[in-house]
This record gives sequence, structure tokens and C-alpha cells, in this order.
Amino acid sequence: MRNFLIYIFLFFSTITISKAADLVPKTKIIYVSSQGGQRVGYGVKRLMESLIKAGYQIKFTVIDYNEKVPKGTKGIVIATVNDKILSSQLPISIKKNASSAGKEGFSISYDVDGNLYIIGADNSGALYGCIDLTDKIAENKTLPTQLSITDHPEMVLRGTCIGLQKPDYLPGHDVYEYPYTPETFPWLYDKALWIKYLDMMVENRYNSLYLWNGHPFSSLLRLKDYPYAVEVDDATLKKNEEIFQFLTHEADKRGIWVIQMFYNIIIPKPFADQHGLKTQDRNRPIIPLIADYTKKSIAAFVEKYPNVGLMVALGEAMEGVGQDDIDWFTKTIIPGVKDGLKAAGIKEEPPIVLRAHDTDAPAVMKAALPLYKNLYTENKFNGEALTTYAPRGAWAELNRKLAAIGTVNISNVHILANLEPFRYGSADFIQKSVQAMNKIYGAKGLHLYPQASYWDWPYAADDVKGRLLEVDRDWIWYKEWARYSWNSQRDRSQEINYWGKQLADKYGSSLTDGKAILNAYEESGEISPKLLRRYGITDGNRQTLTLGMLMTQLINPFRYGVFTLMYESEAPEGEMIIDYAEKERKKQGHVGETPVQIAKEVVDHGKKALASINEVKATKDTAEFNRLKNDMYCYDEMANFYAEKVKSALWILRYKYSNKVSDLEQAIPFLQKSVDHYAKLVKLTESSYLYANSMQTKQRKIPMRGVDKTFIHWKEMLPVFTKELNHFKRSIDSLKSIKGDAIVKIKSYKLAEVTVLNVVGKYIIDKNVTVFADTTNQIKEVATELIGLKGIKLAKDKQLKAGTEIKFSTQYPVKLLVGFFNQKDPKYLAPPQLENDASANNYGQSEIKISNAIVVDGFPPANVHAYSFPAGTHTLNLGKGECLVLGFISDKQDLRIFNAGLDGRGKDIDWLFE
Repeated sequence: MRNFLIYIFLFFSTITISKAADLVPKTKIIYVSSQGGQRVGYGVKRLMESLIKAGYQIKFTVIDYNEKVPKGTKGIVIATVNDKILSSQLPISIKKNASSAGKEGFSISYDVDGNLYIIGADNSGALYGCIDLTDKIAENKTLPTQLSITDHPEMVLRGTCIGLQKPDYLPGHDVYEYPYTPETFPWLYDKALWIKYLDMMVENRYNSLYLWNGHPFSSLLRLKDYPYAVEVDDATLKKNEEIFQFLTHEADKRGIWVIQMFYNIIIPKPFADQHGLKTQDRNRPIIPLIADYTKKSIAAFVEKYPNVGLMVALGEAMEGVGQDDIDWFTKTIIPGVKDGLKAAGIKEEPPIVLRAHDTDAPAVMKAALPLYKNLYTENKFNGEALTTYAPRGAWAELNRKLAAIGTVNISNVHILANLEPFRYGSADFIQKSVQAMNKIYGAKGLHLYPQASYWDWPYAADDVKGRLLEVDRDWIWYKEWARYSWNSQRDRSQEINYWGKQLADKYGSSLTDGKAILNAYEESGEISPKLLRRYGITDGNRQTLTLGMLMTQLINPFRYGVFTLMYESEAPEGEMIIDYAEKERKKQGHVGETPVQIAKEVVDHGKKALASINEVKATKDTAEFNRLKNDMYCYDEMANFYAEKVKSALWILRYKYSNKVSDLEQAIPFLQKSVDHYAKLVKLTESSYLYANSMQTKQRKIPMRGVDKTFIHWKEMLPVFTKELNHFKRSIDSLKSIKGDAIVKIKSYKLAEVTVLNVVGKYIIDKNVTVFADTTNQIKEVATELIGLKGIKLAKDKQLKAGTEIKFSTQYPVKLLVGFFNQKDPKYLAPPQLENDASANNYGQSEIKISNAIVVDGFPPANVHAYSFPAGTHTLNLGKGECLVLGFISDKQDLRIFNAGLDGRGKDIDWLFE
């Protein structure tokens, strides 16, 4: 009791009534049990603040054992259904309602005794009951005289995430490797900022906060057996321990569960250096030393922070789908958690969230559940973007499979690479998305990323002196997802009124204007999802949609490693641009959503968004309103840029089949208009945004490869699009001058002399040559450029069981060419994909150099990728699966990207633009 009284006294003593001094005094007595927890205490504090602001004077009474709540005082009684002191004194009907509401539910109602009762099914329920009443007091400016509410959340877990990550790599570190230091993350130690963020969370009824980092343990604790693994100095380690304790304590009183995420297998740099290892190596097998270190790190973390959950990403930094995932989870992670619980003397298992990304989560869960019960799964909603509220296909089936396991499956709204940096607040799209999580996926949890600037948190990308906080700028993003994860079945017409009032209050406008702002949000909110799902290369953050796309990316997407799952699962049924063009040539009917349809629709959305936003007269927060208004103009120009470019692309693809230069000439006006619209977009963003994409590393590929923070702004892309247009015009002139097809000569590749240290078998690439050491499969067709290179003859069976390892020594920089069969099949080695492997471009290998370059008897065509190496001795480990190692060429060799066309669909026409 004493601790609770001190807790309440400290809260109460911070409240002043000066703001209500000129109001008519009204008194309310608040009754709370001495057994109430800190969540109840926090709820009481927020309720008292709202009552005082509304003009009430507050008397506070703690009820102890053998004391009764007085009748007829018209007080407010706050308790849980199982409170040891007040339970027997609560009205039976209200208590029953609260109890039936379930976890985090509550009931608020007046009783015949005159008191108002706020009863929670648990401590969080009582907290949310207080917050709910607080909102009603703020809305009505007084305490309602009639209330009878019972409510509970639809989603079991409703969480946001913060990345302890950066836009670029730290010196000497790889992706995701960011030790916690004041220099790298000064905001981490800002307690006022944490309180601001946590208050936002509780006001929106979020109950989980995910902290993302590659390997947080070496920043938060020192191991007895591996003291050298710590990545920060002693003073910083102490600061980190203190701020982590502060954060978890403040989160707990607000009903928020902190979940620490980490990747596998990443080890800290001091540990790696001590043992001559890489900090991460996707194809490295599990070794006892790393397993022991990781297990002891987890054990120490659980012992030190027993109330913190863990989120595990098995894929991306280790093998991916395979037995290693299962072994690592069941033999390292879970035993580590159990060891920590035993050391702390705790029997209750902390939750572990298994991220389904790049792993066979159902198989892992099947092996893990007999060992550990408190498990959850998590999977992306629309990849690393927001594309549809009607997911389907294999992705929907995977989510349903996860939900059917019997534990809670959480939908992750991840990265939002197609939305940043412009503001997004479509209540309609978000409500339908949460409904899809429930109905299509069977998910019972939400894991929400920031709407923009994940890699640069806590700041938004806006070019504003002093910077804008993302949590302030994107307040409506957090509020909308939270509102619908609590209840997604709200009436649409009532929601228009609700959001209209919210926006009217924020900008000091009429309700009509508030609804107009909402309409602008909702019209613009269709643009980016539709553009990406119909024209994009990937749902991952290697593409920055708002920066635009090259023409070659529209007319030859497979060259850029198009992520077909986006079209098959994260979009309505429909056609890609190349499919539409081919059907037009064959005079076939079209199916579903078409590129032409979307080009028209996004332009219409842009016009309607501008019409709505231009109706509004804002009198409050006008600087932010003007930034929002500017974003609507940005959306409009972006929509027109894409629409005109797609019209141009369809004429260009028509030429591919007709060989009529007149078809290309038809494309010029549309491409010119596209560039003109982009120039307007540059003017709108030049002084309003610092960047388009918060991830500014070599992982970014579309529209341009981003290295050292290049191609992060629209003004950098305008010259690229202008050059593309001018090159296209010159190509047409060339075609006219030679009166026929322009044939681009491609240099043959020259063999580089390299000493291969671990493989004996070799072959000279040509037709009718055997490529594997244990089969008779021969080359049927091969691109001329590859003939004469010295391939490495490997055993196909060994590739399947152990993977491919090439050790070699070179006296000068070289490229190693590898052929990946372009068909999805577990027996074929998957090509490098940044969607699930952050290291997929460490050697510049993620881009296809020659599409459909070689055909081996009994295999699909293979695409060629190139791995670059400096002079020296190297080891390249590739994953398990069949592939072709086609030999070495000089790094100076010009690799013009093209399609050899050996798949029977003809060669590409990319040369028109490059």
C-alpha cells in the first residue's frame, strides 16, 4: 500500500488547478484501492488532469482493507474486477460487463448509488477506461452525466517500432550493426522525448514497442565469459543500462510491453576481431563458439531485463530457410532464454516473437512449441510497402498458415518505402487494411513502422530549421492505425465525421474543411499504393517509388530482379506493363487491373486531392498545413509523371513487336510530358525536403543505385530523366538514318587468369559442353559474349547439400560471373535478393548483367550476375542450390546490361535509352 500511495501522491502533486481558477468550482472524489498497480495509478493521473482542466476540483481517497466506498458522493471509483479490496463492493452488473470484456477490456457506467465506476478486466483495462473517459471529457469539456460503455481491443497486440539504425553504415561495420552510443543515437538518452513518445502510445492504446537493432546485447551488458565482446566503453554501458531501465519502467506503467528485436547471426565487431570472424556471413554454418556466445548473451539479457520480450529474425543474416534456422532457434535462442530465467529465479516465460521473414516459420514453430509455449509469429502485411487492402495468393496463404498454428500472428506494416517522404493519412485505406489483417490473414496483432524516415528516426525528412519530429508530423498515421487495431468495424460515415473533426480542430477550420482535408488524404492515399503494385520492381526498400523509375525499369523489369510476389499477392489481379503490351499485340483480352487503368486513376486521385485541399482555410498550425498542402501537389505531379511515362512505355513496347519507328515517335510527347511533370516535382521538393529516402546505402537500387548518399533527392534524378529522353530521341534519329534496326555491338568478355584454390574441374563455355561434374547436362544455347570463358565444373549434388564455395587468388581486380536459373524451385540457388538478404549487394551482385544468357539441357534459362573482388585471396560462399559458376573476367571489363533473349521471348530494346 505504501508504495502505491507514494506513487499516486507524486502524480497528484504535479497537477495544478491554476488553469481552472476562474471556473465555477466542481468537486469530484476519486476512490482507488490501495492495491491498485502503477498502470491504474497512471490512468488516475491522466483522468485527474483532464478533470482539473475541465474546471473540477479533485479530492483523492485511497480505500484500504476494511474500508468502504461511501454511497451518494457521486464520486469516481476506479478498480479492476479482481481487486482484493474493492471487488466485493463493485456493482455486479458493471463488474460482469468488465469481466466479460476480456483482456484489456473495461466498463464505465453510473450506478444507482450515484458513483461513476471505471472497472477494468485487468490493470491495463482500468488504465484504458481512464483514458477513454479522459477523451470524452476533453471532447465535451465536462464530465458526461450519462455513461454506459463496455469496450475491449480487437487486436491482442498493437505496437509501434523504432529503429536503432542509421541511414548509412558506421565505419568498419556492416548493415544493421549500430552500437548504442550518444554519438550515434543522441536521442536514445533523451528522457523527455521518450515520455512524449510513450504518452502518444498510451493515448492511442498501443501496448507494445519494438526496438530494432542487429545485435543490441553488446551495448547493454557485459558477459563474464566474453568481456571483450562489449562494443561500448564503461561509461556508455552504464548510460545504456540506465536508459533501458528507465524506458522499460515508464513503458510498463503505461501498459506497454517493450520488445527487443535482433538479427541472426550477427556478432559484435570486437568479438569477431578477437576470433578472426566476420560480424555476419549469411552462408556461414553454425559454429559452437558463436552459438555459445549468443546463448549466453540472451541468458544475461533475460536475467537483467526479465520483463522485456524478444523478437527474433532468423533470416537475412543467416542461411534463410533450412535446418539451421530450426537448430538456432531451438538449440541456442530458447535455451538462452531458459538459462536467463533460471538464473533470475523466474518461472513465467517472457514472450518471444518469431519473425517469419526469410525463414520457414511454420516448421520452426512446430519444433519450438514443445520446448517453449509463449511464442508469437510476425509477418509483413504488404512487404516493405503499402500496396493493397486485398492481399491474396501465396502471401495470404502463409499468413493464414501462421494464424492457424494457434498462437497470435502479428501483421507488420513495414518500412513503407513507397510512401516516404510525403505525408499519408488515408483513414479509409488503413481501416480496410486492418480489416484485411483480421479477415484475410487471421492476424491478431499489429506491428507498425513509422510512416517515413525509419532509418533517420526521430526526424522527418522535411527541410525545416531545427527538424520536425516524425512522431509529431505523422500524428495521424499513428492515430489511424491505432484506432482501427482497437476496432476495425467502425461505421464509415461516422468515421468521416470523426476524422473531419480531428483535422478541423488541428488546423482551426470548419468541420466541412476538416472533411475536405480527410478527402485529400484519402485521394492522395491511393496514388503510391496503386503505382507500386502495377509498375514497381519490388515491395522492398531497394526501390524509392517517389523518386520515379527509368524507362528500362518499366519496359524490362526482369532485368532489375522484379519481385513477382508483389504482383501475385500484394496487388489485385492484373497485368504488368509488359504483359499488357504483349496482349495488345496478340489482340487478347485483358484481365483485372491494367497499367492504362491505373495511369488514369492516379491522375484523377491527384486532381481530387488538390481540389479538396484548396477548399480549406486553416487558421491554426498554418506552417504544417502548408507543408501538407505542398505534399498534395507533390502527389499530383508524381502521378502525372508516372502516367505519362507509362503511356510512352506502351508505344515503345509496341515498337518491340512492330519494328515501326513511327511507334517510337508516338512515345516522344508522352515522355516529354513526363519529364516536364518531374521538373515541377523537383521545384516542389527542392526547398521542402532534405531527401526522398531515409535508407541511403548500397542496398538502394531503383531508380538509381544509392551509394554514399547519392541519388536521394529529386533534383539529382531530373538530369537522369532528361538524359534518358535525349538519348531516346537520338536513338530514333539513328534508326531513321539507317532505315532499319540499330544493332548495338557488345564487347566479348575476356578471360581473366585467376588461381582457383579449391576446385579442380573446369570447362570452356560453348555449345554442347558439360557443365556439372556429376551429370551429363550440356549447354544448348549461350550468349556469344560468354563463349570462351573458363567455367568451374562443380558437382550438382554437392551444391544442393552443402552449397558452393569458391576459393581463389588474383593479382588484379576481377569479376566472377555466376549463372542463376530463372525459375523458382528449392533445388535452384536463389539469385541475390535485397528483399530478404541485406548482404545481397556486398559484391555488386544484386543486378542481373545478362538476362537469359545460357540454356543448359533440362534446366530453365540462367541469368548472369557478377561478383566484384579486389586483388588478393578470397572465399565466396554461396547458399545451397544448383547454379553455374561461369568464370572470371577483368573488373575493368565493360558489362553492358542486356537480355540475350534465350528464353524465346526476344531480345530487349533497352539500348534505346542507354
